[in-house]
Amino acid sequence: MKIREVLKNGIFELNRYDIQEAKLKAEILLEYELKLSNEKLICLLEEEISSKQMRNFDKNLQKLIQGMPVQYITNCQNFYGLDLYVDKNVLIPQPDTEILVEEVIKIAKKMSEKPRILDVCTGSGAIAIALDKNIKAEIVASDISPKALEIAKKNAMAQKAKIKLVESDMFDKIEGKFDVIVSNPPYIRTEIIKQLSAEVKNEPVLALDGGKDGLEFYRILTEKSREYLKNNGVLAVEIGYDQKEQVIEIFQKSGFCQVDCKKDFGGNNRVVVGKWREICRSHQR
Repeated sequence: MKIREVLKNGIFELNRYDIQEAKLKAEILLEYELKLSNEKLICLLEEEISSKQMRNFDKNLQKLIQGMPVQYITNCQNFYGLDLYVDKNVLIPQPDTEILVEEVIKIAKKMSEKPRILDVCTGSGAIAIALDKNIKAEIVASDISPKALEIAKKNAMAQKAKIKLVESDMFDKIEGKFDVIVSNPPYIRTEIIKQLSAEVKNEPVLALDGGKDGLEFYRILTEKSREYLKNNGVLAVEIGYDQKEQVIEIFQKSGFCQVDCKKDFGGNNRVVVGKWREICRSHQR
Protein backbone atom coordinates (compact mmCIF):
# COMPACT_ATOMS: atom_id res chain seq x y z
CA MET A 1 0.00 0.00 0.00
CA LYS A 2 1.17 3.52 -0.75
CA ILE A 3 1.99 6.01 2.00
CA ARG A 4 -0.82 8.27 0.75
CA GLU A 5 -3.43 5.54 1.28
CA VAL A 6 -2.09 4.59 4.70
CA LEU A 7 -2.18 8.22 5.80
CA LYS A 8 -5.72 8.68 4.47
CA ASN A 9 -6.92 5.56 6.29
CA GLY A 10 -5.21 6.68 9.50
CA ILE A 11 -6.88 10.09 9.42
CA PHE A 12 -10.25 8.45 8.76
CA GLU A 13 -9.79 6.09 11.72
CA LEU A 14 -8.81 8.90 14.11
CA ASN A 15 -11.72 11.06 12.96
CA ARG A 16 -14.05 8.13 13.57
CA TYR A 17 -13.12 8.33 17.26
CA ASP A 18 -13.22 12.13 17.37
CA ILE A 19 -9.47 12.44 17.96
CA GLN A 20 -8.51 16.12 17.75
CA GLU A 21 -5.95 17.17 15.12
CA ALA A 22 -6.35 13.80 13.40
CA LYS A 23 -4.38 14.74 10.27
CA LEU A 24 -1.46 16.18 12.22
CA LYS A 25 -1.27 13.20 14.57
CA ALA A 26 -1.51 10.64 11.76
CA GLU A 27 1.32 12.42 9.96
CA ILE A 28 3.45 12.49 13.11
CA LEU A 29 2.95 8.74 13.62
CA LEU A 30 3.89 7.98 10.01
CA GLU A 31 6.95 10.25 10.20
CA TYR A 32 7.95 8.45 13.38
CA GLU A 33 7.51 4.98 11.90
CA LEU A 34 9.21 5.80 8.60
CA LYS A 35 11.88 8.02 10.21
CA LEU A 36 11.06 10.87 7.85
CA SER A 37 10.64 14.62 8.25
CA ASN A 38 7.26 16.09 7.36
CA GLU A 39 8.69 17.56 4.17
CA LYS A 40 10.14 14.21 3.14
CA LEU A 41 6.90 12.39 3.94
CA ILE A 42 4.93 14.70 1.64
CA CYS A 43 7.43 14.08 -1.15
CA LEU A 44 7.17 10.30 -0.80
CA LEU A 45 3.39 9.87 -0.66
CA GLU A 46 3.42 7.58 -3.72
CA GLU A 47 6.03 5.24 -2.24
CA GLU A 48 5.06 1.82 -0.90
CA ILE A 49 5.05 1.05 2.82
CA SER A 50 6.06 -2.36 4.19
CA SER A 51 3.66 -4.67 6.00
CA LYS A 52 5.68 -4.36 9.21
CA GLN A 53 5.57 -0.57 9.05
CA MET A 54 1.81 -0.69 8.47
CA ARG A 55 1.31 -2.95 11.50
CA ASN A 56 3.38 -0.66 13.72
CA PHE A 57 1.49 2.39 12.45
CA ASP A 58 -1.85 0.70 13.17
CA LYS A 59 -0.73 -0.26 16.70
CA ASN A 60 0.21 3.34 17.41
CA LEU A 61 -3.11 4.56 16.01
CA GLN A 62 -4.85 2.34 18.55
CA LYS A 63 -2.73 3.81 21.35
CA LEU A 64 -3.89 7.28 20.28
CA ILE A 65 -7.51 6.15 20.18
CA GLN A 66 -7.14 4.75 23.71
CA GLY A 67 -5.98 8.15 24.94
CA MET A 68 -2.19 7.96 24.90
CA PRO A 69 -0.66 11.34 23.94
CA VAL A 70 1.21 11.21 20.63
CA GLN A 71 4.31 12.57 22.42
CA TYR A 72 4.44 9.47 24.63
CA ILE A 73 4.32 7.27 21.55
CA THR A 74 7.13 9.10 19.74
CA ASN A 75 8.93 9.97 23.01
CA CYS A 76 9.48 13.48 21.72
CA GLN A 77 8.22 17.00 22.35
CA ASN A 78 9.65 20.21 20.95
CA PHE A 79 10.02 22.94 23.56
CA TYR A 80 11.66 26.30 22.98
CA GLY A 81 13.33 24.91 19.85
CA LEU A 82 14.65 21.80 21.62
CA ASP A 83 13.56 18.22 20.94
CA LEU A 84 13.12 16.66 24.37
CA TYR A 85 12.51 13.07 25.40
CA VAL A 86 9.22 12.53 27.23
CA ASP A 87 7.31 9.52 28.50
CA LYS A 88 4.53 8.72 30.98
CA ASN A 89 6.74 9.72 33.93
CA VAL A 90 6.77 13.42 33.07
CA LEU A 91 4.35 16.15 32.09
CA ILE A 92 4.50 17.02 28.39
CA PRO A 93 6.01 20.55 28.08
CA GLN A 94 3.51 22.91 26.47
CA PRO A 95 4.07 26.03 24.29
CA ASP A 96 2.46 28.28 26.93
CA THR A 97 5.28 27.40 29.34
CA GLU A 98 7.69 29.05 26.90
CA ILE A 99 6.27 32.38 28.17
CA LEU A 100 7.66 31.50 31.61
CA VAL A 101 11.06 30.75 30.09
CA GLU A 102 11.06 34.04 28.17
CA GLU A 103 10.25 36.03 31.31
CA VAL A 104 13.06 34.39 33.27
CA ILE A 105 15.51 35.01 30.42
CA LYS A 106 14.58 38.72 30.42
CA ILE A 107 14.97 38.91 34.19
CA ALA A 108 18.29 37.05 34.22
CA LYS A 109 19.80 39.21 31.47
CA LYS A 110 19.21 42.32 33.58
CA MET A 111 21.24 40.89 36.45
CA SER A 112 24.81 42.13 36.57
CA GLU A 113 26.42 38.85 37.60
CA LYS A 114 25.93 35.26 36.45
CA PRO A 115 22.61 34.49 38.19
CA ARG A 116 21.89 31.39 40.22
CA ILE A 117 18.54 29.89 39.21
CA LEU A 118 16.42 27.15 40.80
CA ASP A 119 13.78 25.29 38.77
CA VAL A 120 11.35 23.59 41.19
CA CYS A 121 9.21 20.70 39.85
CA THR A 122 11.45 20.39 36.80
CA GLY A 123 9.87 17.22 35.34
CA SER A 124 11.51 16.60 31.97
CA GLY A 125 13.97 19.43 32.66
CA ALA A 126 12.43 21.54 29.89
CA ILE A 127 12.57 24.91 31.66
CA ALA A 128 16.04 24.45 33.15
CA ILE A 129 17.53 23.19 29.88
CA ALA A 130 15.93 25.97 27.82
CA LEU A 131 17.36 28.53 30.25
CA ASP A 132 20.81 26.94 30.12
CA LYS A 133 20.81 27.12 26.31
CA ASN A 134 19.89 30.81 26.26
CA ILE A 135 21.64 32.50 29.20
CA LYS A 136 24.81 32.19 31.24
CA ALA A 137 23.64 31.02 34.64
CA GLU A 138 24.19 28.45 37.36
CA ILE A 139 21.05 26.32 37.21
CA VAL A 140 19.74 23.83 39.74
CA ALA A 141 16.66 21.73 38.86
CA SER A 142 14.72 19.70 41.41
CA ASP A 143 11.88 17.20 41.44
CA ILE A 144 10.36 14.75 43.91
CA SER A 145 10.19 11.99 41.27
CA PRO A 146 13.36 9.93 40.67
CA LYS A 147 11.97 8.77 37.32
CA ALA A 148 11.37 12.35 36.22
CA LEU A 149 14.93 13.24 37.18
CA GLU A 150 16.23 10.33 35.08
CA ILE A 151 14.46 11.86 32.09
CA ALA A 152 15.72 15.35 32.94
CA LYS A 153 19.25 13.93 33.07
CA LYS A 154 18.74 12.21 29.72
CA ASN A 155 17.55 15.47 28.16
CA ALA A 156 20.34 17.51 29.73
CA MET A 157 22.95 15.13 28.35
CA ALA A 158 21.36 15.12 24.89
CA GLN A 159 21.28 18.93 24.81
CA LYS A 160 24.70 19.28 26.49
CA ALA A 161 23.10 21.41 29.19
CA LYS A 162 25.04 22.04 32.38
CA ILE A 163 22.41 21.83 35.10
CA LYS A 164 22.55 20.30 38.57
CA LEU A 165 19.71 17.88 39.32
CA VAL A 166 18.45 17.37 42.88
CA GLU A 167 15.84 14.89 44.14
CA SER A 168 13.82 16.99 46.55
CA ASP A 169 10.28 17.36 47.85
CA MET A 170 9.98 21.06 46.98
CA PHE A 171 12.74 22.76 49.05
CA ASP A 172 13.65 19.91 51.43
CA LYS A 173 17.07 19.14 49.87
CA ILE A 174 17.81 22.56 48.39
CA GLU A 175 20.88 24.44 49.57
CA GLY A 176 22.04 28.05 49.18
CA LYS A 177 20.45 31.22 47.90
CA PHE A 178 19.19 31.99 44.40
CA ASP A 179 18.68 35.07 42.24
CA VAL A 180 15.65 33.48 40.55
CA ILE A 181 13.31 30.65 41.49
CA VAL A 182 11.10 29.41 38.67
CA SER A 183 8.40 26.75 38.71
CA ASN A 184 5.60 25.26 36.67
CA PRO A 185 3.94 23.51 39.62
CA PRO A 186 0.84 21.29 39.68
CA TYR A 187 -2.11 23.69 39.63
CA ILE A 188 -5.22 21.75 38.62
CA ARG A 189 -7.88 21.34 41.31
CA THR A 190 -8.14 17.73 42.48
CA GLU A 191 -11.83 17.41 41.60
CA ILE A 192 -11.21 18.68 38.06
CA ILE A 193 -8.65 16.02 37.15
CA LYS A 194 -11.29 13.34 36.59
CA GLN A 195 -12.99 15.65 34.06
CA LEU A 196 -9.88 16.11 31.91
CA SER A 197 -9.44 14.59 28.46
CA ALA A 198 -8.18 11.02 28.18
CA GLU A 199 -4.84 12.30 26.87
CA VAL A 200 -4.23 14.62 29.82
CA LYS A 201 -5.30 11.93 32.29
CA ASN A 202 -2.50 9.76 30.87
CA GLU A 203 0.02 12.28 32.18
CA PRO A 204 1.35 11.81 35.75
CA VAL A 205 -1.19 12.92 38.35
CA LEU A 206 1.69 14.00 40.60
CA ALA A 207 2.49 16.74 38.06
CA LEU A 208 -1.14 17.86 37.70
CA ASP A 209 -2.80 17.81 41.13
CA GLY A 210 -2.57 21.20 42.81
CA GLY A 211 -4.73 20.24 45.78
CA LYS A 212 -8.34 21.03 46.63
CA ASP A 213 -8.24 24.60 45.29
CA GLY A 214 -5.31 24.17 42.88
CA LEU A 215 -3.23 26.66 44.88
CA GLU A 216 -1.40 24.40 47.33
CA PHE A 217 1.99 24.63 45.63
CA TYR A 218 1.85 28.41 45.22
CA ARG A 219 1.51 28.74 48.99
CA ILE A 220 4.53 26.48 49.50
CA LEU A 221 6.55 28.28 46.83
CA THR A 222 5.90 31.78 48.14
CA GLU A 223 6.43 30.83 51.78
CA LYS A 224 9.57 28.73 51.34
CA SER A 225 11.24 30.68 48.53
CA ARG A 226 11.70 33.63 50.88
CA GLU A 227 14.37 31.57 52.64
CA TYR A 228 16.14 30.71 49.38
CA LEU A 229 15.95 33.99 47.44
CA LYS A 230 18.64 36.62 47.65
CA ASN A 231 17.55 40.18 48.39
CA ASN A 232 15.95 41.50 45.16
CA GLY A 233 15.54 37.90 44.01
CA VAL A 234 12.61 36.92 41.78
CA LEU A 235 9.99 34.18 41.96
CA ALA A 236 8.31 33.33 38.62
CA VAL A 237 5.57 30.72 38.26
CA GLU A 238 3.17 29.41 35.66
CA ILE A 239 -0.52 29.59 36.62
CA GLY A 240 -3.87 28.35 35.37
CA TYR A 241 -5.77 30.78 33.13
CA ASP A 242 -8.26 31.60 35.93
CA GLN A 243 -5.84 31.84 38.87
CA LYS A 244 -4.34 35.32 38.39
CA GLU A 245 -6.04 37.17 41.24
CA GLN A 246 -5.63 34.34 43.75
CA VAL A 247 -1.95 33.76 43.00
CA ILE A 248 -1.15 37.48 43.05
CA GLU A 249 -2.84 37.70 46.47
CA ILE A 250 -0.75 34.75 47.71
CA PHE A 251 2.44 36.48 46.49
CA GLN A 252 1.52 39.77 48.15
CA LYS A 253 0.50 38.17 51.45
CA SER A 254 3.89 36.43 51.50
CA GLY A 255 5.64 39.79 51.21
CA PHE A 256 6.56 39.93 47.53
CA CYS A 257 6.79 43.32 45.79
CA GLN A 258 6.18 44.38 42.19
CA VAL A 259 3.93 41.40 41.54
CA ASP A 260 2.89 41.23 37.88
CA CYS A 261 1.10 38.85 35.53
CA LYS A 262 1.99 37.99 31.91
CA LYS A 263 -0.33 36.57 29.27
CA ASP A 264 0.30 33.56 27.01
CA PHE A 265 -0.01 33.29 23.21
CA GLY A 266 -3.77 32.88 23.52
CA GLY A 267 -4.22 35.99 25.64
CA ASN A 268 -4.76 34.02 28.86
CA ASN A 269 -3.09 34.95 32.15
CA ARG A 270 -0.18 32.53 32.41
CA VAL A 271 2.82 33.74 34.44
CA VAL A 272 3.05 35.56 37.78
CA VAL A 273 6.33 37.23 38.76
CA GLY A 274 7.23 38.82 42.10
CA LYS A 275 10.34 40.34 43.64
CA TRP A 276 11.59 39.49 47.12
CA ARG A 277 13.06 42.38 49.10
CA GLU A 278 13.82 42.61 52.79
CA ILE A 279 12.21 46.08 52.76
CA CYS A 280 8.98 44.57 51.40
CA ARG A 281 8.92 42.05 54.24
CA SER A 282 9.41 44.77 56.83
CA HIS A 283 6.43 46.68 55.40
CA GLN A 284 4.27 43.59 55.82
CA ARG A 285 4.82 43.60 59.59
